[in-house]
Amino acid sequence: MTPTVVALVAVTVAVAAFVQGSSGLGFALIVAPVVGIVAPELLPVFLLAVMIPLNLYVAWRERSALDLRGAGWITVARIAATPAGTGLLVVVPEHRLGLLVGAATVLAAAVSLLAPSFTPNRRAYLAAGAVTGLTETATGVGGPPLALVYQHRPPPELRATVAVCFLAGEVASLAALFAFGQAEPAQLTPALLAVPAVAVGVGLSRLTHRHLDAVRMRATVLAFALVSGGVLMVGI
Repeated sequence: MTPTVVALVAVTVAVAAFVQGSSGLGFALIVAPVVGIVAPELLPVFLLAVMIPLNLYVAWRERSALDLRGAGWITVARIAATPAGTGLLVVVPEHRLGLLVGAATVLAAAVSLLAPSFTPNRRAYLAAGAVTGLTETATGVGGPPLALVYQHRPPPELRATVAVCFLAGEVASLAALFAFGQAEPAQLTPALLAVPAVAVGVGLSRLTHRHLDAVRMRATVLAFALVSGGVLMVGI
């Protein structure tokens, strides 16, 4: 990557870490379209790996609000769906991955914007986990199904539970990608280099996560996802 691309990715990661650390979602929706445009070869390994330290911190910070029951059902379905997500990478040619990322981003954002409110139950947890396992393993984008389940719950509960679900899923997805030959150790280097940007973003979120208008932030993130995902699709 050129220095300009490295700087752009670092800034994007920092902004996305701030958004997710504050509101509980948005990292992949912000980062995936940008990386898909400027460095598509990094997907999905970069997204999965760089989100691990982010979600470790958020899960620890919000640990008292964790919905353990919901996280358990989501994680079971998430891990069960991981092989299917890996299979998508075998079927979809590498040069079409950007189109898949863009389509997954736009679809996820649209569903998040249009879905009616509901009270989550076990079926909702299992469905969200299965969809997340499929889309996050293949593209790195998996947050909206989880955000849908918890969108009407207190923000700390959303942040804590989504972070824990992501952690388990990211480890499972990376393990599957390496096991099926869809990832190489060298692909982890850019993620390690992006950790300082994650630290900056999530550190700043400490100043705002208790006071941020999460509804407005969520709308902004989803609007950005619709636009950037659309650009990525058109550009393929």
